[in-house]
Amino acid sequence: MKINEVIAEARTGKHPGHAEPANTGEWQFRDVGGWNPTYNLNRVMMASAMADGSNKKLDIDPASWVSVFNVTRPYTEEEHKMVKQAFKAIGSEVHHTGKDHKSKETNDTHKVSPHRNPGAIKRRR
Repeated sequence: MKINEVIAEARTGKHPGHAEPANTGEWQFRDVGGWNPTYNLNRVMMASAMADGSNKKLDIDPASWVSVFNVTRPYTEEEHKMVKQAFKAIGSEVHHTGKDHKSKETNDTHKVSPHRNPGAIKRRR
């Protein structure tokens, strides 16, 4: 057995030659440094959806407020403790943005349904 048959990860895929006539050109891209290509793909596709093909600068942040971090939103104090325990076990880099763990509705959330109560639904036999 030859070494290049064993070490498959050293090979790079080749562009399929039979596809050349239909190829209009593609863009290969990733984030600078190549640390998180999936996040970069998400941001580029969001910006592409806003684009019109002109040279106008798009009004989009290059990163979301969470950036390359994942987010979890535990509801109860017990769930907060469980997540902290999991972070410690895995060794995650953690940033907590809340002050307390009480769930509250925002001021602009409707507290009462805008629809009247229709009462019990009557079924026909």
